Parts: sequence; structure tokens; C-alpha cells
Amino acid sequence: MRTAWMMGVLALAGCASSSEMRATRQAEASAALAKELDGRIAGKPVNCIGNSASTRPMIIDENTILYREGGRVYRNTLAAACPRLTPYNTMITEVQGGQLCRNDRFRVLEPGTTIPGPYCRLGQFTPFQRQ
Repeated sequence: MRTAWMMGVLALAGCASSSEMRATRQAEASAALAKELDGRIAGKPVNCIGNSASTRPMIIDENTILYREGGRVYRNTLAAACPRLTPYNTMITEVQGGQLCRNDRFRVLEPGTTIPGPYCRLGQFTPFQRQ
């Protein structure tokens, strides 16, 4: 009986730390997004942006990626949440043509692994520019 009680306590402790980690990650993502978009005004969303060496992705969270192109920052809110999309992971993007476009597919590769995760899709790109 005592073993069952201890297992229940440990399970609850695991849930608490998991939800705490999620809350911490969410707070970090919100702070990173606010920092990158501070002092910028959103423009009209577009379906495609240029794809050059300077348009590297900055992963904010499993729903949001930022791209820089010149003085603009483009916020891409994904079509659906992408599992394993976290900062420090690598995005492998399938580009059709010379631009990154809405509905282009990508996969996420975690450090130390060789098999990428499931396919995810880009959403529209909202430009943010300084006033």
C-alpha cells in the first residue's frame, strides 16, 4: 500500500515539474518575442519572403519563427504547432523555388539525433518594421 502511495506522489511531482518547465519555456518565448519585436509595427501579412543566407530562422516556440531580412523582421505563425520546435534545434526546410512561402514544409532535427521529426508547415509572414 505504501509503495502505491509513493508512486502517486512521484507521479504528481513529475506533473508539477513538467508544467513548471512548460510555463518557464513559455515565459522565455514571450520575452524573446517581445525583445525582437520591440519598437516595431506590424505590416500586412504576405505569403512569401526571400530565401537568402541572411534569412535564417530564429525559433521562438512551437508556433512561432522569426526571420530577418534587411531591416525587417518577419513573424511566421505556423499553420499548426510543430512538435519539438524549440530554440537550439535545427530546421530542415523544403524550399520550392527561390522563396520561403506559406505551406512550405520543414522538419526539426534535435541535437544528437539523426532522424528528423514529423513535417510541419509554415504560415503567413507578418512583417515588422521600425517606425
